Amino acid sequence: MKSRISRWGRPVFLLVCVVSQAVAQETNSNGPVWLTHPLTMTEALNLALQQNGSVLRGKSDLEAQFGLVVQTRAVAIPKLQATGNYQTTTETETYPFPNPPPAQGQTWNASIQVVQAIYQGGQIRAALRSAKYTKEEALLNYQTVIADALLQVRIAYYDVLSAAEQIVVEEASVKLLGQELDDQTRRYEAGTVPRFNVLQAEVELANERPKLIQARSAFRVAKNNLVNQLGEHVPMDVLEDVPLQLADKLDDDAYAVELPPAIAEALQGRTELLALRKQELVEKEAVKTAEGNYKPTISLSGGYGARNTAFDNDLQHDVKGWTGGAQASWNIFDGMLTEGKVEQAKALYEGAKVDVDNEARSIELEVRTDYSDFIEAREVLESQKKVQEEAEESLRLAIARSDAGTGTQLDVLSAQTSLTQARSTQVQALHDYDVARARLERAIGLNVTTTTGK
Repeated sequence: MKSRISRWGRPVFLLVCVVSQAVAQETNSNGPVWLTHPLTMTEALNLALQQNGSVLRGKSDLEAQFGLVVQTRAVAIPKLQATGNYQTTTETETYPFPNPPPAQGQTWNASIQVVQAIYQGGQIRAALRSAKYTKEEALLNYQTVIADALLQVRIAYYDVLSAAEQIVVEEASVKLLGQELDDQTRRYEAGTVPRFNVLQAEVELANERPKLIQARSAFRVAKNNLVNQLGEHVPMDVLEDVPLQLADKLDDDAYAVELPPAIAEALQGRTELLALRKQELVEKEAVKTAEGNYKPTISLSGGYGARNTAFDNDLQHDVKGWTGGAQASWNIFDGMLTEGKVEQAKALYEGAKVDVDNEARSIELEVRTDYSDFIEAREVLESQKKVQEEAEESLRLAIARSDAGTGTQLDVLSAQTSLTQARSTQVQALHDYDVARARLERAIGLNVTTTTGK
């Protein structure tokens, strides 16, 4: 596969969300990083790894799954059991023969023993394999959470950059229309143009100002969204405009990718699909566990115990020593309980295989869709590269013709509108290209490092 991942295409995946010490120290000592200096994309991703809500929740889910792994493995680990009992009673019993044993008003016993299951019809080996697959599935699900969170941070970062550029575009448009209004006002006062020209310039300027207001509002919303994606809280003394500045810019770096290799890489490396394959293996082991109930179980035990003697009322007269033994059991017929469990496990196993197939098709569709969106964004961006230069030249000529008396005010206003549209389209095209590239990289599975053998 011939591809060049962009500079943000491989954010560092840290399994336990340990980010650079420099970022952490600066955040703790000098307040939030985004309030102290312009935030780079790398810093934004590191902050998200450290404190994004979805990532933190995913970490908790991972720890919960690790607890389940420990429970699953418990079947193969020896059990150490300690018991103790003391009892007192006033009950007496009449014996029909002479010299009955003394009545025991108090009894006690204590023991400690180790119990080890050595055969459970294949259930022990199935449990160990299931624990291994469950742990690997949990790690993969955690990586999926991180990949999704990083994608959202990248998109939010691009949204802020785009909104900031749109403000620049609208401010430039308002400035141009303001200059046109001033020019027409001077000409009207000199008697060279009618009042209509001034009114038309005022209307165009008034129509453009709401767009600038909307752009500033979108910028504020985009900054708040990015701060939220970073897992940060906006300080209470900050009003509606969050003082967030970004260090990077929208870029049009070339990104070469071919569809067939991209699909193949996604099917091989997407953590969602790998996790479902692990779940399929877990369900397969569950079938073996259920079938193990058809077979006998054998366990060994050994320990040390003590009790008071049954032939003396003296509690200190005890009987103690080591014990050992073996136990075997076999449910020859359990009312078809095992058969029902086996059928259920097999059905869940078949369902897990269907889930894998469905996810594979879904991933392929996602790659194809995001690839198409990326191609569209790239083509739109290419088509806009010279439009802004041409629009600027068109406006210059329109103004020159108007000054020479061979052009009209309508030509100037039309050229100004075209220039604003070209600038706005250029900014949107850059934004769409960067977002489409980020989504395609995520669809291929390039945003996380997959590690499944732990």
